[in-house]
Amino acid sequence: MPRADVINLQKEKVAEIILSDHVFDVEVKPHLVHSVVVWQQAKRRRGTASTKDRSQVAYSTHKLYRQKHTGRARAGSRKSPLRVGGGTIFGPKPRSYATSLPKKVRKLALKSVLTQAFRDGKLMVLESFPMEGIKTREFVSQFQGLQLPKALIVIDGIDEKLEKSARNVQAVKVLRAVGLNVYDILYYQHLVVLQSSIPIIEGALQS
Repeated sequence: MPRADVINLQKEKVAEIILSDHVFDVEVKPHLVHSVVVWQQAKRRRGTASTKDRSQVAYSTHKLYRQKHTGRARAGSRKSPLRVGGGTIFGPKPRSYATSLPKKVRKLALKSVLTQAFRDGKLMVLESFPMEGIKTREFVSQFQGLQLPKALIVIDGIDEKLEKSARNVQAVKVLRAVGLNVYDILYYQHLVVLQSSIPIIEGALQS
């Protein structure tokens, strides 16, 4: 069973916790991690690119010149895709890039990145992160004690004081345990998990 030190905001060990080997000690599968990251990024794409076809271009429908005896090619409209300013053929339209991915694959990928973070020493279990009020200065002052350049902080539930205090700090993201995902774990250099969040994560990924 993997064990992790529980630390305080001064980076001092205050306890030890046993982690589930079904979540933090599994076989790492990079191909599943890659699939989930691609899936997440595809879901985040706005898909708002759009072009006008010949029916949407604002030009007159009047025939440019007579059909015969001009020595020129036949032309019926300035909206033709062959003309400058005309409509676009097969151009992009607003669409969703989201795809489906089995829940089992998503769980295995999340277990893989959690295991890798634990093995690489990037996972830190924090006793608590108390905040007296919504103050960015107070948050930065306390966070500096952990001596981390870039970190993802996972909390057990709604914590308005902590979430609002950290939202303007560029190198830090506070995320609730129910929203833990592969992309954010990989993006941030360190994963700081509140001790109270561990049972929630293990309960969601146990099966």
